[in-house]
Amino acid sequence: MVDARTGPASPVWDDTERAALIALLRERPQRMSWPDITAEVSSSGSARSVWDGLVPGDLFNTEPAALAEASADIERWRAEDFHFSTFLDHEYPAQLREVHEMPPVLFSRGSLRAADPGVSVVGSRKASARGLQVASTLARNLAERNITVVSGLASGIDTAAHTAALDSGGRTVACVGTGITVTYPAENRALQEHIARDGLVLSQFWPDAPPQRQNFPMRNAVMSGYGRATIIVEAGEHSGARIQARQAVEHGRPVILVDNVVEANTWAKDIARRPGVHVASGTQEVMDLVEEALNPSVPTEDLVDQLIRDQGGQSHR
Repeated sequence: MVDARTGPASPVWDDTERAALIALLRERPQRMSWPDITAEVSSSGSARSVWDGLVPGDLFNTEPAALAEASADIERWRAEDFHFSTFLDHEYPAQLREVHEMPPVLFSRGSLRAADPGVSVVGSRKASARGLQVASTLARNLAERNITVVSGLASGIDTAAHTAALDSGGRTVACVGTGITVTYPAENRALQEHIARDGLVLSQFWPDAPPQRQNFPMRNAVMSGYGRATIIVEAGEHSGARIQARQAVEHGRPVILVDNVVEANTWAKDIARRPGVHVASGTQEVMDLVEEALNPSVPTEDLVDQLIRDQGGQSHR
């Protein structure tokens, strides 16, 4: 048995196991989703045993082609300028193991840390001058407190947050919606390289994956899981930041809405009533809420239980 929150227990997690995990994710036996595959591997402690149980063997081949291909890919990835890790490797960020959408594999450039206190700062790509200023101010304040600034490398608010964190000598993590070898948007190439040198660029997609619409909500879920809280600086009715706010609530992560977001959006007015969601009208108020999120007086589990009760369900813990 493996505890996904802490990494591998007694079974040996080696490249044979990693290759089997890659093969499972590609083959998706019985049309299993990636979270389902991850849960099966976590429960059994062995990706190879899950593969052998779900994929019919070939009596004439000692090594199935899918496993051989996955092994070759791992060897090739190790020769590239990025790092490959799985959810059962010790360096995998511990906070991602807490959420259902945890990526089974990660590709990264920069400093990957198992423990990294971070807060997401996200918002609209088409940001106002005020929104950019607010994002920069908040990122600087986080960096000055040695709190990692997490964002998505998009234009607008994300770019302002990453840039301010770097300019302040702080750490920033870019969760991207493409493969690790791809730059999107193209104008952020230099910024992406800067983050790779002094922070971390993180991708849950295959290395050469292009930008696709469905990738970005998945990227938002990872940002929510990576950060101990999410700050929404500026977002419209259909913004990806709106998606992340809802995901963070589901993850039991605090959400901090800058007051103008609530004033301008119906979704923000609705979500502001939910447990763990706060509305802040100034930098100091945001920072106070961040400190509380990083040093909570109420366990995260209690927020999740409260959310379940509000939805008419029951906690099974």
